[in-house]
Amino acid sequence: MNPNIAPKITSMSIKKIRVITIILSCFAYLTVQAQTSIGDVGQINAINTAVPFLRIIPDARSGGMGDVGVAISSDANSTYFNNSKLVFAPKKMGISLSYTPWLRNLGITDIYLAHFAGYYKLDEQQALSTSLKFFSLGNITFTDFQGNITGDFRPRELALDMGYARKLGKSFALGVQLRYIYSNLASGQTVDGVPIKAGHAFGSDLTMTYAKDLSMKKMKSRITTGLAFTNIGSKISYSEDARNQDYIPTNMGLGLGYQLYPSDKHEVAFYVDINKLLVPTPDTIDADGDGVFDYKQKSPIAGVFSSFGDAPGGFKEEMKEFYYSFGVEYWYDQQFAARAGYFLENKLKGNRKFFTAGITARYSVFGLDFSYLVPTSSQRSPLDNTFRFTLTFNFDKLGKKEKGDDSEVMPTEE
Repeated sequence: MNPNIAPKITSMSIKKIRVITIILSCFAYLTVQAQTSIGDVGQINAINTAVPFLRIIPDARSGGMGDVGVAISSDANSTYFNNSKLVFAPKKMGISLSYTPWLRNLGITDIYLAHFAGYYKLDEQQALSTSLKFFSLGNITFTDFQGNITGDFRPRELALDMGYARKLGKSFALGVQLRYIYSNLASGQTVDGVPIKAGHAFGSDLTMTYAKDLSMKKMKSRITTGLAFTNIGSKISYSEDARNQDYIPTNMGLGLGYQLYPSDKHEVAFYVDINKLLVPTPDTIDADGDGVFDYKQKSPIAGVFSSFGDAPGGFKEEMKEFYYSFGVEYWYDQQFAARAGYFLENKLKGNRKFFTAGITARYSVFGLDFSYLVPTSSQRSPLDNTFRFTLTFNFDKLGKKEKGDDSEVMPTEE
């Protein structure tokens, strides 16, 4: 056990936090036999999936704007939100390295998310991209019911992506991305006589972007819209029981961005993202009596389509499954940026609510982003009062920089 813990937090409490984290993530495949709130209108009925690390925002720039990202100006981290934006990037190549500490507010220092992303433009019409996301849950000591130590383990998860994007006209682009998912949270352990194994899954993204310059007398502006369907793919299982497979976090994200250029050295941008998980809403129906709830037996594609109308509370509850991000960003001379944002989720679907803030400093091809999260609800975030950062490198600028252009925004239309 790591001895570097915060005051007033014992090693036993840290251990319990880690075990709870493992249980929530790993043993989701076990069928819950008694759920008093599922299906009751007005009660908590949050949507849970396996491998939730796939929905952790990896980069500090978006993290400083309430987790927006679908329609923000393109950079290497577009591989996470919307890789179709990469064909509009004015740099030929970009690389990003991000680090996000996890539960740092509780004094835990060995749980973190690391993210690498990069892209390369083949020409003005095509771009290739890749990314690697790695989530480490530190060291876990497993014990039996008598308190005897059964072994130590280092749970970890990762996702490896490869993507391609192409322009279909001056203002519109499409992107596709393939993803391999690996989740090893407690392999070698046994629960109720069932051996636990590492989980494997495959996913894909389909993304699109439309960007257009607008005329506002003497002020330049640009509007950007993006639509991203991410993590469309197979289920994942941590045991040999084929009935108990869990959905990965398939998601639909719609983004809108509006950028203003008052002068050569100033830029202000406003962003909004609307997201919804495209997996079935939990219920307690077991029509065939096989011990597995019916909503878990749908195929991933059937789950996507049913997710728009399967909430037990009807349309009213379905609308509560959308969550929202709002962000604003200011750039000065493309060297310094300040940003802020807000994230909002319904109290019956997770109740995540928080403010964020961030800054960026750039020098030549090098950039450093910082963000900070301040919770505003009783639902604690693993990122409460935590700094996270991203290093970016952009190479080989394509063409000359136009007045008011952001080095990471869509190019001006002809």
